[in-house]
Amino acid sequence: MHQIWPTEDARPLDDDDALERLYTYPLRPRWLAVNFVASADGAVEVGGLARALSTPPDRKVLRLGSDLADVLLIGATTAMVEGFRGVHPDRHTLARRRRHGLADTAPTAVVTTGRTLPPDAPVITRARVPTIVLTCASAPAPTRRAWQDAGAEVVVAGEDAVDLAAAVAALTRRGLRRIDCEGGPHLFGALAAAGQVDELRLTVSPLLTAGPAGRIATGPPGRPTDLRLASAIAEEDTLLLRYLTRPAGRPGRQRAVDDDGDA
Repeated sequence: MHQIWPTEDARPLDDDDALERLYTYPLRPRWLAVNFVASADGAVEVGGLARALSTPPDRKVLRLGSDLADVLLIGATTAMVEGFRGVHPDRHTLARRRRHGLADTAPTAVVTTGRTLPPDAPVITRARVPTIVLTCASAPAPTRRAWQDAGAEVVVAGEDAVDLAAAVAALTRRGLRRIDCEGGPHLFGALAAAGQVDELRLTVSPLLTAGPAGRIATGPPGRPTDLRLASAIAEEDTLLLRYLTRPAGRPGRQRAVDDDGDA
């Protein structure tokens, strides 16, 4: 890997420690980083899956994001489509997390209004530590009980839809302040609209895909968020970008949607 921005810091990144320093979460009361990979022409998936876009450099930084996080945040539909089953750390991850004073396994927090997350979802039943389901009061009570019976911790944030500011605050109150969001596009769009995103970690995959694929953030049009390029790394034709947000002020409550548009 070679860091190409900032130019004054341009240098080869010859070891994992140098890369780790770039992707360590800042010491703030809360930091929410969103991870996405997109093709060079902007596609967020190929054949319905984001993993088809991923490259070895992308997987390296994606792993760093989860290895150094207190919690992974994901939309219910993305969790189902990608077959996500929570974090299962290997020896290398355990050593890294212990070196940073983190719990051995980061829990997963799933955002859902209740229509896209069955109680037997792998993200609940196959997780190593209890999954946190971030939902709303309108989610059917039997569904919420079924999530709990399957081993999840259920957090109600909002009435008719998930209030993302309240949901993120609930994670922070649990000491889960380093938040690694891994999609999907509707969740990212809603988080951005709610002013909850601090950092975008974007991998530009060396592919042209065309087709009908969507973009990394979707949802109703809103006020654009200014970004500042924090770092750029190149390896094997893959470009790894880190952007920090420059919010003009955090909006109030924002309705969340699941990845299939579930309001």
